[in-house]
Amino acid sequence: MDAGNGEGRPPGAAPLAHRVPDLGALELLLAVARLGSLGAAARELGITQPAASSRIRSMERQLGLALVDRSPRGSRLTDAGALVTDWARRVVEAAEAFDVGAQALRDRRDSRLRVAASMTIAEYLLPGWLIALRARRPDTAVSLLAGNSAVVAERLLAGEADLGFVEGVSVPPGLDSVVIAHDRLTVVTAPGHPWARRRRPLEAAELAATPLILRETGSGTRQVLDAALGGLARPLIELSSTTAVKAAAVSGAGPAVLSELAVGDELTLRRLVTVPVRDVALRRDLRAVWPTGHRPTGPARDLLSLTRT
Repeated sequence: MDAGNGEGRPPGAAPLAHRVPDLGALELLLAVARLGSLGAAARELGITQPAASSRIRSMERQLGLALVDRSPRGSRLTDAGALVTDWARRVVEAAEAFDVGAQALRDRRDSRLRVAASMTIAEYLLPGWLIALRARRPDTAVSLLAGNSAVVAERLLAGEADLGFVEGVSVPPGLDSVVIAHDRLTVVTAPGHPWARRRRPLEAAELAATPLILRETGSGTRQVLDAALGGLARPLIELSSTTAVKAAAVSGAGPAVLSELAVGDELTLRRLVTVPVRDVALRRDLRAVWPTGHRPTGPARDLLSLTRT
């Protein structure tokens, strides 16, 4: 006995899909059996009578059996048709059970959304997106993990998040991505810092050599700054959130480099001032990310679409 194909088919047999009529044809046959009329069956299924006749003939050719006798008084099943109808009923019932089960799985999937996002995106962009998602999917419970870009990648690859957002210079290995927005980093200090009174922009080398208030290793902001300057001095202070870095800069502890998204209010209120830098590209892409080959579905797909509108 050859058990190699693992599907219970004789060796060399044609695939099942080529030998069994499709569900639409089987549903039509059941309707003909129940209503006794090909025309009535066609109307119930929302197709024309010629289309129904064509579908029955095609099924008869596929099976090599006459299934329906047609006459001016209506349509009745042949003996073979009656037997095929009994089998068709089981197939359709099994397909309905399959559909119900699949829908239950989709409902369970769609009842929750796990999002992992880097700090800047989590604090300044995600709240608006999640409010819009709630209007579209009020029954979906959303959990949010905020961390640096490296942590976001770890959570996605471990199956602990459905969709992630990062802001580094590259996409972590094992993830697919799409750019959803752009951001710019800016050097800021408290108004009393000597840099706030400079008349000339900073040189890149001077910024690179200056101890700064920085996010921790693994953060997208730090990655972008490090790549733009070709290296950084040892941090003046290393902190684990954008809010903490901003607060330290406002207190006068030293200069910091932060997203423009994060410092708009502080610049308007003159709690921080911008320090221009010469010939340094501090623009960055913000990306949605997910495990390679697993395009977002359900609520994750909807959230992704909202980020791009």
